[in-house]
Amino acid sequence: MKNSFYQYNFQELTQLLKNRDLSISGASLLYNWHYKQKQIDPCTKNLSLTTQVFIKEYFTFSLPKITNVHQSDDSTVKFLMQMEDGLSVETVLIAFQNKYTICLSTQVGCAMKCSFCFTGTQGLKRHLKTDEIVGQFIVANRWLRENRPDDQLLKNIVYMGQGEPLHNFDAVKASCEIFLDQHGTSIGAQKITISTAGYLPGLIRWNEEMPGVNIALSLHSPFENKRNQLIPINKNYPLPEILKYLESIPLKRKQYIIYEYLLIKDFNDSIEDAHATGELLKGKQAIINLIPFNPFPGSTYARPHKTQIEQFQKIIESYKLPALIRGTKGDDILAACGQLNTKASL
Repeated sequence: MKNSFYQYNFQELTQLLKNRDLSISGASLLYNWHYKQKQIDPCTKNLSLTTQVFIKEYFTFSLPKITNVHQSDDSTVKFLMQMEDGLSVETVLIAFQNKYTICLSTQVGCAMKCSFCFTGTQGLKRHLKTDEIVGQFIVANRWLRENRPDDQLLKNIVYMGQGEPLHNFDAVKASCEIFLDQHGTSIGAQKITISTAGYLPGLIRWNEEMPGVNIALSLHSPFENKRNQLIPINKNYPLPEILKYLESIPLKRKQYIIYEYLLIKDFNDSIEDAHATGELLKGKQAIINLIPFNPFPGSTYARPHKTQIEQFQKIIESYKLPALIRGTKGDDILAACGQLNTKASL
């Protein structure tokens, strides 16, 4: 059985060639060919015949297959991508100031069952493999080049699609290593953000294992009873424990912990909620992203009025904390935060 090329980080690929008594320079050539030049066919340029034979026999370069594309009026693109076993995930390209951010999925469905998230209604089918996560990036990048050739700068990666990234820690870590490598896509660590609902087993591993990318916590409430309702795993991994591990993450200059706060009308958008959030986070090296709730089929939650959102922002900022209201992108195609659901695209 062949192995996916896209599952190997640069060091692993180098060691693989070395173990076969092949020139390790092939690793640089292959990474350049497939990641920098975005080629799919096997590389033959400057590789020995022996190496070419090995590549043909050992690797597969298959990628997720786009089975559906939805394009929003605001230039957001949502893909339904099918894996080799027939299961699918959604991947989103978000346009902002002539650049794109890709929102990657890490699982088919999700086990967290967050009440504000459409993905949570699916349940968890399985984790995605490293090559399936990397493959979403490759496929979306190629689509941009072919369909929007004058507008194809893919500069940021967020692990905020379907699934809890830290529940699939090993594959997410490996994909980050591939994206960061200077021989390949060479995306800066500050351009990659991994989101978590507060999955403590993954957070415990973060400092020792995860490369220095950004982390974002789905906070959504400073109150345990409300957070329990929104994020059921909070009952097992309560917020004080989560914050303790977040505070232990060494931050570089101009690096912050990102706290995502989903604003839901008449639930967590009050003056009391805002002050409690400010008190919780004041003095921390933090950025707060305020996300107006994005409705999805069957949800009982609603989006607050603009004035309520702005009032919440002002209160947070009074605690000397930067609070940004995230603009809604792609909600007309169910591509906004919390709206992804494979079944809805089938």
